[in-house]
Amino acid sequence: MTQDVILESPGDGIAEIRLNRPERMNALGVETVLALRQAIDEAARRRARVILLCGTGRAFCAGADLKQRKGMDLPARLAHNAGINDAINALAAAKCVTVAVLNGVALGGGLEMALACDLRIAAAGVSLGLTESRIGAFPGAGGTQRLSRLVGTSRALQMMLTGEPVSSEYAHSIGLVNELASSEELSSRALGLARLLASRSGNAQAVIKQLVYQGIELPLAEGLRMERAALPDILGSADYAEGLAAFEERRPPRFEGQA
Repeated sequence: MTQDVILESPGDGIAEIRLNRPERMNALGVETVLALRQAIDEAARRRARVILLCGTGRAFCAGADLKQRKGMDLPARLAHNAGINDAINALAAAKCVTVAVLNGVALGGGLEMALACDLRIAAAGVSLGLTESRIGAFPGAGGTQRLSRLVGTSRALQMMLTGEPVSSEYAHSIGLVNELASSEELSSRALGLARLLASRSGNAQAVIKQLVYQGIELPLAEGLRMERAALPDILGSADYAEGLAAFEERRPPRFEGQA
């Protein structure tokens, strides 16, 4: 893993993946994308219960490294995009909870990474956007699909067709961002959220994610059947037995996998 991406453990069950190219606004170069994918895989091997994804410096991520992209031929450009997609899809497929910590601008592929996370917390006053139409392209790492599912077709189309970034305040008002914090408080707020999430049952959280993400693609009746089908494993699980015992004994539960 290069220093383009840093993997740290700021707390029990928490993995922090930090994009570390501040001089390039954490743009996704070829090596950066490979390192990002390796960090996601390593966090899974460490059985992280929460992944925090953030950036070093004044940006979260400015998207694909367009200076690199300009010098590529078409096969190389497609391979670069495929690598970005691979890393983003691995983030979306993570069984643990993923949180994008938007410390600065998140543009193009940077916002697409954030969209692949389960939750997003942003600093006040930062810009977010899918800006690819400005350079004659479109969001090709999941943006055309994930943004509309999150904020609705009309708002997503306006953002993508104009290519104009929006403020984190506006993003919060339309549900693109879950929480806002001042830049000074962002890291502590994100870590506090991560600790709360890590205290919950990872088994239950994985099932919740599966039910929500798969169910949204199904008719309601089918989604409800899928929900009911998941109940026996949960109600018979060790985590549920621990949760019931902790409730009766008036103590915090200690779920499997917690340190």
